[in-house]
Amino acid sequence: MICFRSFRGEDTRNSFTAHLYKELCTKGINTFIDNDKLERGDVIASALVAAIENCKFSVIVLSENYASSRWCLEELVKILECMRTKGHGEGADL
Repeated sequence: MICFRSFRGEDTRNSFTAHLYKELCTKGINTFIDNDKLERGDVIASALVAAIENCKFSVIVLSENYASSRWCLEELVKILECMRTKGHGEGADL
């Protein structure tokens, strides 16, 4: 099972989201992890689109500035699209 985490890195990367990643891995859940080499831009990177499409479920970490990030909102739209078209998140018992 592969999980995608959507989060605002500046808000939670080195705190809550890092702990969440560690716990998911401890439970045997493969978790997509982005790296700082992904280019920031106006649209969501194709690597992130592919990651979302290939994951069984996603965890969205809402933080104070999550909605101010266009990238985060585009991830969220893609996650919701995958829920409707691919059953993303169905039967994902942790």
